[in-house]
This record gives sequence, C-alpha cells and structure tokens, in this order.
Amino acid sequence: MRHVIALDVSGTGMKAALIGLDGTPLYEEWRPAVRERGPEVAVESALRLAEDLRTLGRTRFGATAEAVGVAVPGAVDTERDITAHTAGPGRHDVPLRELLSRRLDGMPVALGHGARAGGLAEGRLGAGRGVGRFLFVSLGTGITGAIGIDGRVEAGAHGRAGELGHVVVRPGGPACGCGGRGCLETLASAAAIGRAWAATSGDPSADAADCARAVDAGDETACGVWRAAVAALADGLLTAVTVLNPRTLIIGGSLAEAGDTLLTPLRVAVAERVTFQRLPTIVPAALGDAAGCLGAGLLARDLVATASAPHRADRPTGR
Repeated sequence: MRHVIALDVSGTGMKAALIGLDGTPLYEEWRPAVRERGPEVAVESALRLAEDLRTLGRTRFGATAEAVGVAVPGAVDTERDITAHTAGPGRHDVPLRELLSRRLDGMPVALGHGARAGGLAEGRLGAGRGVGRFLFVSLGTGITGAIGIDGRVEAGAHGRAGELGHVVVRPGGPACGCGGRGCLETLASAAAIGRAWAATSGDPSADAADCARAVDAGDETACGVWRAAVAALADGLLTAVTVLNPRTLIIGGSLAEAGDTLLTPLRVAVAERVTFQRLPTIVPAALGDAAGCLGAGLLARDLVATASAPHRADRPTGR
C-alpha cells in the first residue's frame, strides 16, 4: 500500500506514523524525548525512527514509503535549504532534511515548523476545515501561530510567518528569549502563566493548569493572574486580526485544555477591543496533540502529489 512517513519531533517526545496516500492512518508510535542528552543524540534518534518506520512499511504493507514529513519545534529557515534549529546552549543549526534524505537513500523529505504543521492539519482536517482563512494560535511553552489560506499555510518569505508570540504587547515588559521585551509569550503562554502563578501562590511547582483549576474554584488571586494573561493575549490577537483579517481564530496548545475557562473571557476581551475590524469566530482546536504528526503527514503527501503531477507545460490552461 502506498504511504508516507510522518514525524512530529517535540521537547516531550517524537510522535510518528505511517499514513496512506488517501489519508488512512496505518501505524502510530511514540518515543520519549532524548534532547537532554544533546542535539546530536536527538537528531540520531529521529533518523533511526525514520529508518525503523521505512522498514516497518516495507514489511507490513509491501511498499517503501514515498516521502517523509517532519514537524520540528524550532525555526525552519527556507533560505538555507530548510535548516532546523534546535534550542539549547549555543543554538544548533541542523540540516535535518539533508540528513534524513541521505539516511533514507534519497527519499524526498518535507520539513516544517511544528505549529505550522499543526495549523495545516487543523485547516484541512480539523477546526479550520472549510473556513478559508484562519489563524491557528498555539499556546504552550511559547506562543506561535499558523496563517491558514484556503487549505494551505503561509510560511512567509523565510519560513517564519505566524510568530505571534514575539509581537510586543507590553513595551519594556519582561525580557524574552528572542532579545525583546514585553513579547506576548512572556505574558500569556502556559509557561508565563505558570511562572506568575507559582510566584503568586508561593508554590514553586505550580503551573498554568493549576492556575486554571484555582480560577474555576473561584480563587480571586488566581483570577487576577488569569485576567492579566487573557488581556495580554487579547491585545496580541487584536494585532493579528487587524493585519490578517481571519474569519476564524483557532486556539490550540496546552493552555487551550483549559477550555471555556480560557475561551469565554478571551472572546469577551477580543470583542471589547475591536473597532473597525470584523470580529472573527474564536474556537478551540479539534485535533489536540495529534495535529503536528497529522500535519507532517500532509506535508509528505503534498510532496508526493507535487512530484506526481504533470509538468505545468502539459496542463490545460483553461483559456
């Protein structure tokens, strides 16, 4: 059976799948992260997993995978033949597409940013299906997004479109890892809320989920932390709405697991801020943590479809 390999590499682990060209899931696997052992070990682990999946596909389905799609958490630089950047001291640039293709004997490789891959999956298979234009916002350790346009995701000129987390919403505010101050993700990410609640509650182990539970229980101190984060998030989303004019905002990532505790006040806050802008529908993501792997599979399937399509000169023009 014709199929592709999908890999979603994150800080917590690697999700992998074999997916038929018709979208049928054929096999799924998860392996724990090994990033704490260094970038070289993490990259080798991803390469080995891809090799194992190729072998499994040959054995179980009688065919070799036709492409592999990989979603990675770091920046993806399209100007340098798509290089994946892994976080860590000194920052490491890894030519992951080249390494994978070489390890898999020249198999075509599509490499994409994890949030953009997740947004692609939400656009074609999840909450953005049929919407046309949407913004997928992933609220996790950081904040990033994907600009959805008619079944595809706009990567930008250099592969970095959608970095909503680095929109400055509080000038002169907390220092951000990007070098700026007052970036949205320093105030409204799950990590930021966790830090604020840990400091306020006096519990160093507290996280954003704990804060959400305290909000649900009516803890006024937690409500104050939550309101500040929602206000910052609404300010960032207003900028996105003004610039992009999306029909729908899709809210995903670990913070979205708070459900209506997040979405209800967020809808109100965004509505209070719009003036001339058209207020988009704000909905939760539908695919959860499967989105990245599904998106990686879509990237691989698109690669196969592009390679299989007749040359443009052979196509009818319709004129």
